[in-house]
Amino acid sequence: MSQQKINLPAKLINGGIAGIVGVTCVFPIDLAKTRLQNQRPGQQVYKSMMDCLVKTVRSEGYFGMYRGAAVNLTLVTPEKAIKLAANDFFRQHLAKDGKGLTVFKEMLAGCGAGMCQVVVTTPMEMLKIQLQDAGRLAAQQQKPVMMSPTKLVVTNTMLSRSYNSGTVVSAPRAVSATQIAKELFRTQGIKGLYKGLGATLIRDVPFSVVYFPLFANLNKLGKPSPEESSPFYWAFLSGCVAGSTAAVAVNPCDVVKTRLQTLNKGSSEETYNGVVDCVSKILRKEGPSAFLKGAGCRALVIAPLFGIAQVMYFVGVGEYIIDNSPLRVHSA
Repeated sequence: MSQQKINLPAKLINGGIAGIVGVTCVFPIDLAKTRLQNQRPGQQVYKSMMDCLVKTVRSEGYFGMYRGAAVNLTLVTPEKAIKLAANDFFRQHLAKDGKGLTVFKEMLAGCGAGMCQVVVTTPMEMLKIQLQDAGRLAAQQQKPVMMSPTKLVVTNTMLSRSYNSGTVVSAPRAVSATQIAKELFRTQGIKGLYKGLGATLIRDVPFSVVYFPLFANLNKLGKPSPEESSPFYWAFLSGCVAGSTAAVAVNPCDVVKTRLQTLNKGSSEETYNGVVDCVSKILRKEGPSAFLKGAGCRALVIAPLFGIAQVMYFVGVGEYIIDNSPLRVHSA
């Protein structure tokens, strides 16, 4: 078994399983993060993460905390698989001399991984945010309603007419993630699903540049010897620490991305014409502290998500599945 070769199918399986397990565990906190980031001064529906979760359960039921989880679980498998496998792929090719990677090369590998993942991340986040934020809009209008786990309530204005309007109408209607995707594709083409691509790149590339080198070096500290792997609990802790650190570092970019990708606005919520316009309006109207909205939630989401991901990698679930599959997939 060569140390320099990676089993790409196994890495994809590991990343996919890690994504599903992690998202299932932390999705309610992610929902709270989205709703807190979208709040404007004077229109606060939620005071904190716990307040958001309690009010969500009261108004939307237990499954209200998993609003948008279906689309996230569907797309997180390729998203996490691409991110983690791409990082391994770039690290392998940057270490052709057989020596260890420098921090700069580790950052380059992370940068490549971040750029690859946005192909899936952007449309996934677009659809997820609309579903997650519907409850906040309903609460802001003081019209909380019970909704099924796969549905959301939005204003009755057609999506194609409400991107840049702050209009609030009285009659809500239920829309699924599939309907949102179809409407975006019909009215704006494929670029509709990639609204906020620039902001997603600005968030995910720096995240990967920080996360992967930090994890690799923290994990190295737990190795009994250079030839041995670190214990699984050390890999988990390293993933948690690196993930939460990177998450807080890029939280301002995440706030901008969330605002740009939110299609339906409250009664007096402003719209944005790109990243620069969004940053300037947030600074002018809400101050620098607005860029830290949801930072605690995001750290709590990312820490276990990447801790679990690294444990899945070290346990080698993907390798076990490949090795015991009747259709043995051979790695190059």
